[in-house]
Amino acid sequence: MKKVYHLSSCSTCQRIIKDLQLKEKGFLLQDIKTEKITPAQLDKMVEMAGSVVPLFSTKAIKYRELGLKDKKLTDKEMKNFILGEYTFLKRPVILVDSDIFAGSSPSTLSQLKILL
Repeated sequence: MKKVYHLSSCSTCQRIIKDLQLKEKGFLLQDIKTEKITPAQLDKMVEMAGSVVPLFSTKAIKYRELGLKDKKLTDKEMKNFILGEYTFLKRPVILVDSDIFAGSSPSTLSQLKILL
């Protein structure tokens, strides 16, 4: 499976999709703002990542607004936040067969480029 969970309004997501030519390489694109992530999709991502932690964004504005940095969130709580509000998913999330890449850190993108 080749899929990208992204925000069409996110310039970083769009740059990565363009630079890596993901559309041209047959990746399915899902704008998580207009097409919410389903529980089954999130469960698959968590299974691939080994945990919900690498998928959960601590940079989201709502993360700070809700005072979540001062709380010890359970896996279930993190999943519920992601399902309830797209902003809590680290973006983009790129699936390549059995591999998953979450976020836009240089190391993540470097590993993705090697695989592609």
